[in-house]
Amino acid sequence: MVDRKVATNQRGDLTTVFFVRHAQSLHPWEDDRTRPLTEEGLSDRSLFLDTIKSIQIDAFYSSPYKRSVDTIKPAADYFGMPIITDERFRERKNGEYGNVTGQLAKRWNDFDYAEEGGESLRSTQTRNISALFDVLDRYAGKNIVIGTHGTALGTILNYYDPSFCVDDFLRIVDWMPYIIELTFAGHDLIRKKELGHVYKEYQK
Repeated sequence: MVDRKVATNQRGDLTTVFFVRHAQSLHPWEDDRTRPLTEEGLSDRSLFLDTIKSIQIDAFYSSPYKRSVDTIKPAADYFGMPIITDERFRERKNGEYGNVTGQLAKRWNDFDYAEEGGESLRSTQTRNISALFDVLDRYAGKNIVIGTHGTALGTILNYYDPSFCVDDFLRIVDWMPYIIELTFAGHDLIRKKELGHVYKEYQK
């Protein structure tokens, strides 16, 4: 097993980002921004803290949405660090009929498609990658945590691997929280590793 503290000191300018898809959140809920975690979600977020306790963390970032902030808050509190929110890391805006059967595949097959009042995956990807690049530039050679969402994270993974498609998204849609470690040289992804997840059936 790799000693992460040693690896951190020897890796030069490699930057590690721990993306954390939020724990289970409460449905239905009118305001997507303020949707809280369920009681099980509040308990399950301990998985992330246990995962990174022995790792040097240099900054915590998150989507401004409550469920993402609250998922990584115990870890940020453990390290005595603030959570920096960035609006660009928010989840895709869901429009009318956004979860109707067939809409999901249609979006993943056409990144420029958006239902009425909704946001395309292209738009979601563009702003998430812009925010990620800023974090990578600011914290080159450091270890960063980013609290995120399922679709937002999916578009980031697709940016680096265009073969990431609707089937790959569906594989992780019920993983809450889901932790994946991405290692970068500059803006280039050189390695990814899934660190853990909790299976929770997606609530609608």
